Amino acid sequence: MAIVKKLGAFYTVLITLALVISVAAIGTLYKKGSISFPGWQASFQPGPLSAKHSFLAEKCESCHTPTRGVEATACINCHTTAATDLAKQSTAFHANAQNCTGCHVEHTGAARPIKMAHTSLVRIGSHAAYGDTGHPNVPRQMVDDLKELLGLPASEPIEKSQLDCAGCHSNRDPHRELFGRDCANCHATATWRISPFLHPSPTSKDCAQCHQAPPSHYMMHFQMMDRGITGREHAQVNQCFECHRTDSFNNIKGVGWFKHH
Repeated sequence: MAIVKKLGAFYTVLITLALVISVAAIGTLYKKGSISFPGWQASFQPGPLSAKHSFLAEKCESCHTPTRGVEATACINCHTTAATDLAKQSTAFHANAQNCTGCHVEHTGAARPIKMAHTSLVRIGSHAAYGDTGHPNVPRQMVDDLKELLGLPASEPIEKSQLDCAGCHSNRDPHRELFGRDCANCHATATWRISPFLHPSPTSKDCAQCHQAPPSHYMMHFQMMDRGITGREHAQVNQCFECHRTDSFNNIKGVGWFKHH
């Protein structure tokens, strides 16, 4: 019985000592940062940082705030001078970003820490959680993350209704705004491909409804070169069907594959 009591007292002292050391370590780490315990990060890192952030591998507190995780202010402090990104149409939305980790995920090794997430863009734009998750008291972020883990679409109807697609993509619009600026009428947010789309018959003569001629067709180049090469001297700029085949604009009727530029 005495031995049991002694063991109990020993374990009590051991547990108390472990708790004191743990609290002291946490306090030291909180006050002095990760440099107070060299090498401990390797035990906690989920993976190596990307090449651009590798210089921060031993400085966790540069990005992580104790009890809060990664906050946008930590990212902004370093990237606020990225004027080139703010000047480009496709990345100008970063000027209003309030949450970086929705699209930029670190500790994935050599891969660039970029994960295109339209759901996060909607949240960034509204600066708040959005929509009804259908699950009371469950944050939208948690529902979206779970759907992503399961490979389910997060919230495409909300994304389509709230995203300004043309705000980021109009400079690379292959339709040249012939279809307007509401991309979501045809495209999904997960992929630009439209699986049910069926191109009109090769005999169709309404090409100009969707396709716009290149600038050279509105210059003397069209009269002097294009019509002569194809032998369609009477062809007009909006009569694409006179010279082009529908499988490719470089496949010219009576000539074959021809790419002048």
